[in-house]
Amino acid sequence: MVLIANYRHFCYHYFMTIDLKHFQEKLEKEAGILEGELKSIGRRNPSNPNDWEAEEKIDEIEERPIDPDEVADRLEEYEENSAELKQEEIQYNEVKDAMKRIAEGTYGKCSICGEEIPTARLEANPSAKNCIAHAK
Repeated sequence: MVLIANYRHFCYHYFMTIDLKHFQEKLEKEAGILEGELKSIGRRNPSNPNDWEAEEKIDEIEERPIDPDEVADRLEEYEENSAELKQEEIQYNEVKDAMKRIAEGTYGKCSICGEEIPTARLEANPSAKNCIAHAK
């Protein structure tokens, strides 16, 4: 009985295949969406193209003095955009890293134990780099 259980474990882990094309397409689509969202609230850092920074919206210079409430509103919007941009940039980089793992042939394997990540986990989070046991 133990031999059969070990055989099933062996078969599950060594014969399970991942449809890389399917996940490549999912990741490319997600990267496109995230990049669009990043562009809507920020821009690539000119000195580091791998980094994004929130953009301050600058209106035409007006002759009237700027209202303090308007300044506060702009500052609040900038801070909100910075926080949102940071989260989206993290997701974007995780997606790009997953696409790199596909190219390197390591996609779908846990970065800690080397076991194959279950397809259901990859469907839920295509950029996952660890199995459930080693998730953050």
